[in-house]
Amino acid sequence: MRITSLHTYPVKGCHRLDHDEAVAEPWGLAGDRRWMVIDADGVGITQREAPALTGLHAVPRPGGIVLNGVDVAEPVDSPETTVHVFRSQPPATARLAAAAQPVLSDLLGRDARLAWLGDPATRQVSFADGFPVQLANEASLDAVNAHLDEPVPMTRFRPNIVIAGATAWAEDAWIGKRLRVGDVTFRVAEHCRRCVVTTIDQETGEIGREPLRLLGAIRRYGDGLRFAIQLVPDVAPGETQVIRVGEPVLSVP
Repeated sequence: MRITSLHTYPVKGCHRLDHDEAVAEPWGLAGDRRWMVIDADGVGITQREAPALTGLHAVPRPGGIVLNGVDVAEPVDSPETTVHVFRSQPPATARLAAAAQPVLSDLLGRDARLAWLGDPATRQVSFADGFPVQLANEASLDAVNAHLDEPVPMTRFRPNIVIAGATAWAEDAWIGKRLRVGDVTFRVAEHCRRCVVTTIDQETGEIGREPLRLLGAIRRYGDGLRFAIQLVPDVAPGETQVIRVGEPVLSVP
């Protein structure tokens, strides 16, 4: 098995960035979901209710981020505020970047602000839903597409790491074990449960019915519709390690 692609999402829900290599930190890949669009109540806005986020292109820079060509500095001096990734989840402490508000409000057609997680160690997973890294298997996508008249791309699932060389659904057997990805060990926490975001074209924001309907037929379990797995880096605080496209992936004890 080997890594075939690496991706980060600097703002939760935004268009992906593709990488030849990525830095693994205790809370995920460097630069992944350190920012989040929030509503007036401080709750995260995701593609579930705002597919237009597919049109948000975010590029990190030292000390800030560029959103659709507009430069936004890290709001290090802004007052701390409480935000929620989901309304039902515990709060996190973040700071708001006022310079981003016009860009986001124009894009989404509603009041929206940008929250920055200055210290991801406070939440351990940045602004990810529940676990810091998602890994997807190309053979499993092939198994899904074999049932579809119009195949869907891997981008629908928004993974961080994509691998090839495993059999379809081999990842089911890795839950609770460890994977060696390049030189970095990851704990395999659980399956990734899929939602309506998989039906959104990540290039256009258009919404369809697949592959969610098919997953409901072939990958429905008690905890939801499964595709891909959730990983936690075995990286100590203060340390970083690099993974690269083309490097081997091994299941380890």
